[in-house]
Amino acid sequence: MDVCCDLEVDVNGEGVFMVNKELFCSYSGRFRKLFGKSGSTGKNLKVIFHDFPGGAETFELIARFCYNNGSIEISPTNLTALYSAASFMEMNKSVFESENLVKQIEKSLEEISYWTWSELLLALKKNQAFIVSVNSSVVLQKCLDTLVGRLILAAEASPCPSISSPESFGFRISCDSRSTESLKTSCFRVSWWFEDLSSLSQSVIEMALRSMISWKFDHGTISRFLFHYQKSKFVHAQSGEKSKIMGMVIDVLHSLDHWSIPYKSLLGILRVSINLNIHKSTRSKLEAMIGSRLDEATLDNLLIPSSAGVSCLYDVNLVLRCLKFFLSRGLSQVSNDRLMKLARLVDLYLAEIAPDPSLKASKFTALATALPDSSRESYDEMYHAMDMYLEVHTDLSEEETFQICSALNYEKLSPEACLHLTKNQKFPSRSAVQALLSHQGKLTGLEHASKYPSSCSSSPCYYPNYGTIGLKGESSDRNMLSAGEFDVMTDNEKLRTHLQGMQCRVTELEKVCHKMQTQMAKMMKSKSTGNINARSLPKLCS
Repeated sequence: MDVCCDLEVDVNGEGVFMVNKELFCSYSGRFRKLFGKSGSTGKNLKVIFHDFPGGAETFELIARFCYNNGSIEISPTNLTALYSAASFMEMNKSVFESENLVKQIEKSLEEISYWTWSELLLALKKNQAFIVSVNSSVVLQKCLDTLVGRLILAAEASPCPSISSPESFGFRISCDSRSTESLKTSCFRVSWWFEDLSSLSQSVIEMALRSMISWKFDHGTISRFLFHYQKSKFVHAQSGEKSKIMGMVIDVLHSLDHWSIPYKSLLGILRVSINLNIHKSTRSKLEAMIGSRLDEATLDNLLIPSSAGVSCLYDVNLVLRCLKFFLSRGLSQVSNDRLMKLARLVDLYLAEIAPDPSLKASKFTALATALPDSSRESYDEMYHAMDMYLEVHTDLSEEETFQICSALNYEKLSPEACLHLTKNQKFPSRSAVQALLSHQGKLTGLEHASKYPSSCSSSPCYYPNYGTIGLKGESSDRNMLSAGEFDVMTDNEKLRTHLQGMQCRVTELEKVCHKMQTQMAKMMKSKSTGNINARSLPKLCS
């Protein structure tokens, strides 16, 4: 029986179909709305679709359904496309329940638990283009939930390679308990699905990972997959694609437990992402993850070159931001061991970047003062870094120099460092005075220790690069005890002589201060009368 084709349908510009208007209206609520009320007749009827789900290929499936009395084979490969198109055509209100395409698809979904792993993957690959369609999201999510459910069952199953692989559910890999490779499959038992999932589109992968997270899937395994996915996709990806991939990887990683992510891998992601155009908020997420565990880094990890156009050798701002993230949760949440470990790392970093002639004093000071005083038992390493910085940056203002030196705790400098500072002409005189006062206190302590050896610990007192001072043997070893006391007294005589010289220097500095104050008063008076212009004066005596 011939059917009149009186309706022309243009589908997204991909193809034109001549169909029977009355037949399509009997199945499609959308067509009934278009022609039912108007009663349009004639041979010049035409419908143009610009956003038909799945394009001409999917419309052909809809046409087959209509011309086959409301029947069509529904499979994993066409289920999502059919559901999206049927929803678009409003094919859920047919007069006969058996001819309702939406209902038929929903019934097929009830059997999804019997699909094989390969069928699930095929369904996702064939229909992942419909992820932007709201109508298809239910089907896609159902497929993804089923796929994730299989992964969870596999992870919880027996450690036998076959049971932890998809073939344990009738998929693809058989178990050979006699295999000598059983010890080599531990990684495979975790990662057997990595390649399969990587073959899907980025949007579908992200949906799958979000589903895994909601199902409490192991976060460490998820992070391993993300690093695998990033490396495999970067091989042939262009710059723009790499930015999108990296953005997705970082966003998902940020939603995981940060402690489940290998820190070395996070640092690797950071270096790779430096030259990519990643959104600022996404980059901030990565820096937050790295910064929260900054004490795990090494000096090499922090020596990241500055981006193009920046004069500094290393990206100091990045390290400052990471330090801020480390301290953002409050010092009460950080153990003292972690804090001291990070302080040692920062001091090493300061010494490494100090010779950079382009490094601003404000950046150096910000790094030196970022951590609290309690994080350091000794300030010798910081003093060493400051010494190198002042050696290179000879054009600093007095105020900048004071700001740098203010980061030092002179009480936590070793006697050797104090002595070196008092002679160090690169440091301001005020710092020399403070070091001198601190050194006098240490000297008093040493004299007290030499006079009252019984109050000292039997363990030697060690100062870096200075030597060992104190009792080196048991109390029964009189000769060694006397030698120890003699060495201390000899050293004290040398220190006392040096102190006398320093006291003369302090006296001279006081005279200079008095002269400068007098000159300042005269200049301020001259300024008020308008005779001369005021000049910036050192703040030595302020």
